[in-house]
Amino acid sequence: MDYSTPTVAVVILNWNGRRWLEQFLPSVLQHSAGAQVVVADNGSQDDSLPFLRQHYPQVRTIQLPENYGFCEGYNQALSQVEATYYVLLNSDVEVTANWLSPMVNLLEKNPQIAACQPKIKSFHQRTHFEHAGAAGGFLDAYGYPFCRGRLFDTLEEDRGQYDDVRPVFWATGACLFIKSSAYWQAGGLEKRFFAHMEEIDLCWRLQNLGYQIFYQGLSTVYHVGGGTLPKANPRKTFLNFRNGAALLYKNLAKEELNKILYTRLVLDGVAAAQYLLKGQLKEVQAIYKAHRSFFADRKFWKEKRKETSIHKPTAQLTGWSQQSVVWQYFMKGKKEFRALNVPDSATLPA
Repeated sequence: MDYSTPTVAVVILNWNGRRWLEQFLPSVLQHSAGAQVVVADNGSQDDSLPFLRQHYPQVRTIQLPENYGFCEGYNQALSQVEATYYVLLNSDVEVTANWLSPMVNLLEKNPQIAACQPKIKSFHQRTHFEHAGAAGGFLDAYGYPFCRGRLFDTLEEDRGQYDDVRPVFWATGACLFIKSSAYWQAGGLEKRFFAHMEEIDLCWRLQNLGYQIFYQGLSTVYHVGGGTLPKANPRKTFLNFRNGAALLYKNLAKEELNKILYTRLVLDGVAAAQYLLKGQLKEVQAIYKAHRSFFADRKFWKEKRKETSIHKPTAQLTGWSQQSVVWQYFMKGKKEFRALNVPDSATLPA
């Protein structure tokens, strides 16, 4: 792939992440020759910007006046970037040699592919997949996200089982390659989500528009994870449960909406009960606040739903599983993706 013209923009959204920039920006610059590398600062209060000016004056910086969150932060930043392809890259990601070419070549050769992700492996356990995206994302019958290589907290060892190229439901926001035209056609990331599950919402809207989402196993990056919000954090719990309900309400076909959404809300209640039994009261409170926030904003989400004129039935969506992964994992003990027997009829040669 010829990167002599800046058709690829690697955009890192930073918020008080000087330590991540210091650690991982060198690998991005080393392995992204010809691509435009941009750091968009989301109103940081640390010394990120002085650090960049002193050590990386060649890197373009976009200074946002406040912390807009992941979603609107990227919307604001990308509106100032001209490129055929955006790469939304977390600041706590280490990229590898030749990480760009397989991804961009996939997008170039397949006009219907709007977005894709590479293989996401753990920075701290480099033989295993990482939670945020692993080898491509799916949704189960009630809208719970899962991945090839990761079911809930079980991370698979990378044994080459996902060295392929295949369509998925969603591509991770930790390292998301997307056509800029498709990004704006779909309306960008949902501002109200702030962070968490926003890439699933975007990929769902892209599928409703007729695009495909892909995983490319010939490119690998290593992700630390939890760089902004650690896993055990009530704020993260709130965002995941609130955004999970909004995700379904915004995008499900009318004939499936009530059944799937309200079953999901009941299952959320079961999750809250589990937290209660473990004495994790802040997590219980976060789920309650998430549901309360969703219903309080129902009018807003109804208007957002209207913005998408087509809502495809789940049977027409790539990567939507008609089984409950919660049941398969917790009740039947299926801990790896392949044990679920999710149909794989459209894999391309690697």
